This record gives sequence, C-alpha cells and structure tokens, in this order.
Amino acid sequence: MVKMQNHLGTIEISENVFINLVGSTATSCFGVAAMAVSHPGAGFWNRLKGLGEESCGVQIRTRNSGLIIDLHIIVTYGTNISAIVKSIMHKVSYTVEEVTGIHVEHVNVFVDGMRTN
Repeated sequence: MVKMQNHLGTIEISENVFINLVGSTATSCFGVAAMAVSHPGAGFWNRLKGLGEESCGVQIRTRNSGLIIDLHIIVTYGTNISAIVKSIMHKVSYTVEEVTGIHVEHVNVFVDGMRTN
C-alpha cells in the first residue's frame, strides 16, 4: 500500500494497482516479448492475487523520496536491447507519475531472456 498526504487528506493506492499499471505499460513497449518471472513462486502468487501474466516480472518498493520499480523482461530477438530498456524506463516512469502523481526514483530493467517470435 502506497500512501500520499495532501491538504485534503490521505490517498492510499494498493500495490496491485501499481503492478498492473507497470506491467501493462512495459509490455506495450516495442521489443518486449513478455514479462519474465522474477522468482520461482511469482507466477503462482500472482495468480492467487488475481494479477495478469504481464505482472509476473514486476516488483515495487517505496522509499521516502519515491518508488523503485524492478522489471524482469524477455525481449524480441534482433531488437536493440539498450534502446528497448531506455524506452521502458522512460515510459514506465512517465506513466506512473502521470497516473498516480507519485515520484518514481528508479526503474531497474533486467533482461532475463530472448524470444525469436
């Protein structure tokens, strides 16, 4: 749960909202074939939580100054990995800040595999 205070009161946003937002934003980027499972039990727990396939490789942490987002992706063969990662970092950061108003401190992208389709 992420909490924000303003002059009107407190806003609470669940972690599932962030995970779904980040996962769908990352998979919409060119060159991303799929999200990778960040750890062995992630797929199972995400299904129990009701999260989609695109949220398997997403981890969200909070710090005083903002969010830290870790993404585990599988890229499409033949694409420029550096360009894909930069695009994902910018798009995810912009989308999360635009939708929620919460500052994104870091977006870490881990390329865990490559797909040839």
